Formats: sequence, structure tokens, C-alpha cells
Amino acid sequence: MSALPRVAVLSYHTSPLAPPGGRESGGMNVYVREAAARLARAGVRADVFTRRTDPAQPAAQPLAPGVRLVHVGAGPPSRLGKEELHPWTAPFAAGVEAFARVEGLRYGLVHSHYWLAAEAGDMLARGWGVPHVAMFHTLAEAKLRARASACEPGVRREAERRLARAADRVVAATGHERRLLGRLCGVPPERVRVIPPGVDRGRFRPRPRRAARRALGLDPGARIVLAVGRLDPLKGLDVLIGALARMTQRERLQLIVVGGDDRAGDEIARLRAAAAAAGVSALVRFAGPVPHERLGPWYNAADVVAAPSFYESFGLAAVEAMASGVPVVASRVGGLAATVADGHTGYLVPRRCPGAFAAKLDLLLADPALRGTLGARGARAMERYGWPAVARGLRGLYAELLRERVRGAGGRAAQPPQPALAGA
Repeated sequence: MSALPRVAVLSYHTSPLAPPGGRESGGMNVYVREAAARLARAGVRADVFTRRTDPAQPAAQPLAPGVRLVHVGAGPPSRLGKEELHPWTAPFAAGVEAFARVEGLRYGLVHSHYWLAAEAGDMLARGWGVPHVAMFHTLAEAKLRARASACEPGVRREAERRLARAADRVVAATGHERRLLGRLCGVPPERVRVIPPGVDRGRFRPRPRRAARRALGLDPGARIVLAVGRLDPLKGLDVLIGALARMTQRERLQLIVVGGDDRAGDEIARLRAAAAAAGVSALVRFAGPVPHERLGPWYNAADVVAAPSFYESFGLAAVEAMASGVPVVASRVGGLAATVADGHTGYLVPRRCPGAFAAKLDLLLADPALRGTLGARGARAMERYGWPAVARGLRGLYAELLRERVRGAGGRAAQPPQPALAGA
């Protein structure tokens, strides 16, 4: 296996160390951290760059063997919302370039995550004359069309179209996302590589439900519906609360929501008000954020996992649930429709439809044998979503782009550094 040059991975708006479930953290954080670690095992060294959000953060620290996490100053060293970060993309790129210069490093490829990082990645790749791989994770136009967002800034929509076309390759989580990139951004299909995210099969696997509940202090006889993820309106938790009011299987029923951070208070208040209005307040529990490495028992403790999102590019929580042997009821949207096999590993229902969610949750809670069958199928089906496969796919893509560069058959020619890199 030939060695590949060092890769600059950009995770500008959120650190891969941030626990999933926060306002700016979710499946992408897991992806960046796990993919970098697995690539390092395959001989691809990487530095992961993120924006400094605390003056006490070190310039660089180990993230995994062979991987460093580098904090770059760009804007005030405090937590900011994604909507506030676009003005600092050029200073972030300049900070990455300065780190490389001081360290005496040459990066052979840039891999950006999310549109803000892709903006900086485009500047760096052009300045260094190296290939640029982008992964957008969500697309503003897709969210708007799915009515998963009421408003997306025009600068984001324009940037995604421009940056997706400019990148040497775009990584998509599913074939559905690949088609969206073509239809909404005009990216030729040959420049999109579908590499599904992975799941840690050691961490997320079938385990006895009773033992998991005992370890978490949960009622051993409860009927538990679990929802995992960011507390954000697009996750559709109000739809799930509406489903509770329509269910017939409500004896000892609990909806446990795992996720959120110290800025989720407004969304929790909104959901509590929805539960009160529906008369189901006693059935809903907000368990707060849980570190990713401790999520496994929560899935194992559940009877069913629900994913009522209005839009998901992949839906990592659903994949982790199925890998844990738990059936899923999910909205028929985006990546969820690609990973949940309707009637085989769970059920897909129309988005924003509490009645449909209620019907499928009732069906599963009333039939332990059906839950067991669908859960076992899900665990087998998720065997193909492994992080080693992700690393192989990414390593192969990187090698392909570097060969193209040598042959002169693809990629971009080296250009002078952009003004933002030289002077920001």
C-alpha cells in the first residue's frame, strides 16, 4: 500500500470533539473524528482544523493516533451560531495556511466538511494547487424544498452551488444525495462519490434490553420509544409528541429524547408546551446530551427508535439503532429512505404525519416478536456500514485524485495564494 501525503481536514464550524446533540453538533462530528482515525490506521495522516471557541484551547492536540486537532483563531474565541460564521471563513483559511507554514508542512489534499468549511477549503486548495474534496452533509436548497427550514441565507445557497461545482470531488452519503447534487447544484455525477458514513459495530450492537435498562436506571417494564439527536425544529420531535396523543399502546409508555446542550432551552420549552397541549407531558422525558461513546446502552434499552426528521442527508442515529438490533420508525425523507428498509428493518412513513407514526409505533409496541424480527434484520443489514469501509473508500478517492494530478488529467492547476490567505 503506497503512502499518501498528509491531508488537511476542515471542520470549521464545529469541533469533532463536540458531543453530538448540540446546536451545531451531530452526525458530522462523529464522521470527521471516526473517518480521520480510521484513515490514519490505513496510513493517511491528517490534521483536522476547527475554529477556536475558547482562549484556553491548545494550538494542537492529539485526536487519534496519527491525527491532530488544530484550533485556528477566526473571529472571537467563543461559541457562535453557524449563521454568524461566514465572515470569518477567509481568516480561518489564513490561519490554516499559517499553521502549515510555521510547521513546515505540505498538505497534498484538502477535505472540507459543510459549506462554510468548503469556502475556506476552496481558498486553500487553490492557493496550494492541490485537490479539494468536499462533503456538504446538508444542502440549503434541499432543506427548503423539504420544508425542513423556513429560511436559508442566500449566501449559503449560492456558495453551495458554486463550491460543489468547483470541488474536484464531492462525497455524498447516499445515491439520493448524489442526485440532489446534480439537480440542485449542477454537479456531474462522475464527480460525486457515494461513500456512506460508518457505524462502530463494537459500540453499537445487539445487547440484552433488561441489562441496558438496569444500567441506565430505566423502568424494566416500560414501553420505550427513543429519539436521539440535535434538538432542532427540523428533527420533527413535535410530530412525535403529536403521535403519542394518537397512540393506543400508552400503558407505561415513555418517549425518551437524548440530545441537546446548554443552548437547547428554548426548543425544550417549545416541545414541553406541545406535550402539555397534547396531554402527554407525563410520557415525555428529556435525558439531555450523552457522549457518543456512551450512547450504545440507550439504543439497547429502547423498544423502538423514532426518527421523525423533516430532512436527513443520512440519518446516523437510525443506522446506529438498527446496528443495535432495534427497529426504527422514520420519515420517508433523504438518507432515512435509503437506510431503513420499509417493512424489513423498520417502517418509513410520510413526514409531518403524527397519525402514521402513531400507527407504526402501536404496531411494534404490541408485537414483541415483530420487534425482534425487524431488529435482527437491521443488525445484519448494518454490517455494511463500517468505518473501515469508509476509510477504504476515502483512501481510494484520495489516491485517484492524486494520480489524476500527476497525469494532468484532472484537478486544478496550482495558482498563486488568494489575497485572503496572504493578508487575513
